[in-house]
Amino acid sequence: MTQEEKLAIEEKAVQMLRTVYDPEIPVDIYSLGLIYKIDVDEDRKLNIDMTLTAPNCPAADFIVEDARYKLQSIEGVKEVNIEIVFEPEWNRDMMSEEAKLELGFL
Repeated sequence: MTQEEKLAIEEKAVQMLRTVYDPEIPVDIYSLGLIYKIDVDEDRKLNIDMTLTAPNCPAADFIVEDARYKLQSIEGVKEVNIEIVFEPEWNRDMMSEEAKLELGFL
């Protein structure tokens, strides 16, 4: 896989993640800063490290499955691995400026 193909898949992953929402928050998970890593390996496996706004998030399963479903639709991706991590701990500073504005933090 070329570097251009890898970058194209990573860009499409960002686009897809921008369509995944926590049902309780009107901002996508990418803009919330919940995505810590997007990586495509040589076997075209898409590896995502993400966190949640709270460790006991009631919508965690829904969010992960929605993300997995959408990421698997990307052409060229053979497998999607989503790892939930809690280091570093998520905080509001990780949100994009647009997300902070949308949620009234600016």
